[in-house]
Amino acid sequence: MTAITLSSVKKRYQKTDVVHGVDVEIESGEFVVILGPSGCGKSTLLRMIAGLEEITSGTIAIGDTVVNNLEPRERGCAMVFQNYALYPHMSVAQNIGYALKVAGMPRAERDAKVLKVAKSVSLEPYLDRKPGELSGGQRQRVAMARAMVREPKVFLFDEPFSNLDAKLRVAMRAEVRSLHRGLGVTSVFVTHDQTEAMTLADRLIIMNAGVVEQVGKPSEVYNRPASLFVADFIGSPAMNLVRGFFADDGYFRHGKGGMIHLPTIAPNLLSKEVSVGVRPENVRRVPAGTKGAINAVVDYIEELGASRLIYADVDGSRIVAVDSANDALGTGMPVHFAFDTADLHVFSNDDGRRLDIATGLAATAALINA
Repeated sequence: MTAITLSSVKKRYQKTDVVHGVDVEIESGEFVVILGPSGCGKSTLLRMIAGLEEITSGTIAIGDTVVNNLEPRERGCAMVFQNYALYPHMSVAQNIGYALKVAGMPRAERDAKVLKVAKSVSLEPYLDRKPGELSGGQRQRVAMARAMVREPKVFLFDEPFSNLDAKLRVAMRAEVRSLHRGLGVTSVFVTHDQTEAMTLADRLIIMNAGVVEQVGKPSEVYNRPASLFVADFIGSPAMNLVRGFFADDGYFRHGKGGMIHLPTIAPNLLSKEVSVGVRPENVRRVPAGTKGAINAVVDYIEELGASRLIYADVDGSRIVAVDSANDALGTGMPVHFAFDTADLHVFSNDDGRRLDIATGLAATAALINA
């Protein structure tokens, strides 16, 4: 069953378009994360679902009901904000139960629901405290409990962890995922943090400049990015992307006269201006003299403990490789790389979209240095 349907949803502020015709369906019980850089329109899209922003055109349906003209309280959504939005003069219990009080629920029934929800998020010992007496993580749990107590059709999260430190963010991610599994309520979560998105989402909606670039499972988005933007945005470190063109001699020409041996590329890509991508973890060091190896010079190295990142120059193009070796390697030293053709991604430089090279690579499963 579809829980939320967005059809050609647009948002314009005066003469500026900030959301450009979004079409997405979110299934009942899904945990969907809207991911993108600051200013891409993700929070605006969430607020339009909640009814806190009017849509310029298009339709939003929750279940079978078009909610364009419904007030926020009539939509069956509960929202958890970035800044918690708690009443500082009220206790934790009063904050959690405020919406029930406004709705006229009897005191005994209200107190029982507040206690039940507080237990589920480990807030029972703090019910008599004020928000100012709580830690950031505890205040965030109060905000979630306040949303949960309403038993909404949809949870909406607007960058709820952005004010927490790194350790708390990890803990809160686990709590939110556990709560979602327990409640089974459709959830839409907005963030600019890709680690947060990848660990929480059943599906990702990747946004860029008001446009949905790709919708898919985290593994699909990571392993088969639909555009240059997604390839560059998803992954840390980002995908290596080298601009150039495929020549008919089996080489990819790039940078300052550089050549990378890439045989059996689809004929339809010959001479087209493209960007070739490969993720740093798919680039490996090989010995000098290896047939077909990419020769590079080390720019600098980032030590990560169990591994290191090698940043190297390949004829004017940058290549980053994840390396687990612990040999001496420093700036200016030669290094040699190879990767599997199966790990290659190709994107058009005209529109940034992914180009299908499956037919061109099907003829070989060999390494490029084979």
